[in-house]
Amino acid sequence: MKKRIITIGEVMMRLVTNDHQRFLQANHYNVYFGGAEANVAISLSHFGQETVHITAYPDNDLGRAAYNYLKKNGVDTSYISFLEKGRMGVYFHEKGSMQRSSRIIYDRFGSSFSLLKDSDFDWDAIFEDASWLHWTGITPAISESASSLCKTAIQKAREKGITVSGDINYRRNLWQYGKRPLDIMPELIANTDVIIAGLSDFENCIGIKKDSFEEACNETHKRFPEIKTIAVTRRISISASENKLSALLYDKGQLYISKEYEMSNMVDRIGGGDAFMAGLIYGLLFKNKQEALEFALAASVLKHSIPGDANLVTVDEVNQLVKEENLGRLLR
Repeated sequence: MKKRIITIGEVMMRLVTNDHQRFLQANHYNVYFGGAEANVAISLSHFGQETVHITAYPDNDLGRAAYNYLKKNGVDTSYISFLEKGRMGVYFHEKGSMQRSSRIIYDRFGSSFSLLKDSDFDWDAIFEDASWLHWTGITPAISESASSLCKTAIQKAREKGITVSGDINYRRNLWQYGKRPLDIMPELIANTDVIIAGLSDFENCIGIKKDSFEEACNETHKRFPEIKTIAVTRRISISASENKLSALLYDKGQLYISKEYEMSNMVDRIGGGDAFMAGLIYGLLFKNKQEALEFALAASVLKHSIPGDANLVTVDEVNQLVKEENLGRLLR
């Protein structure tokens, strides 16, 4: 059954050095578009769901290119604004290799999305027949108006009984407009049903400092009883090209543990967490908790094989990985 899923957040342009070159060497870059929430929307669109993304672009060809990128991947772009003010956020990505780490340089301040206001939207129309709203901790960190936009979206979704998920995604360098995460995030998290959070997210966004994920989840559930499910991925970086990935899911006091995947010769790890989030949303909509966790993790693993920010795989492909079928075969 198809569900209507709303995502809200900034879309950026990613410029990637070619052939693992360093920034000091590069004289041309590969161009991708993406954003944490938009990546979730695209992935869910490829899973056969109806997705709607809320964002803003500058009224120029870069904005239209980003708009077309979402549209061609099946995302409803009806609520995307083109603004004369602001700009396209950009980040530069130097892909590491072997023992050399990857590097990212952000250039995103003053983006068109950061100027959006919650009064710009007809929220009743946006949430008509919707089943889910997804946000991340990046949005309230961008600007005061983006924080207000995110808060309003969550409140409207709660009023309509729509499930809300949030990838807490603490980014220290983004909080530059006079507010701290602890000033904003607890209220947003308190009205969210499903979150992704690691130990640093718990500590910096809701002030819970614990030694283990399960302890942090227990304390979070006591403090925020509306939260039903908490998940996290666990990555072991052997090198920039080889990682191990597993995941945990906490639901009402019960802890679920996934299998572990070894990923060698990774193509692109950007968007791996968003692929996990999209897989988790799909899994929680259509599967039991253990199955949802395994589906989300397998979706993330597959993303590491795909250039670009979004996970362009189908439900069948993810299910095949979960079942360990057709691994690396030539399919005709």
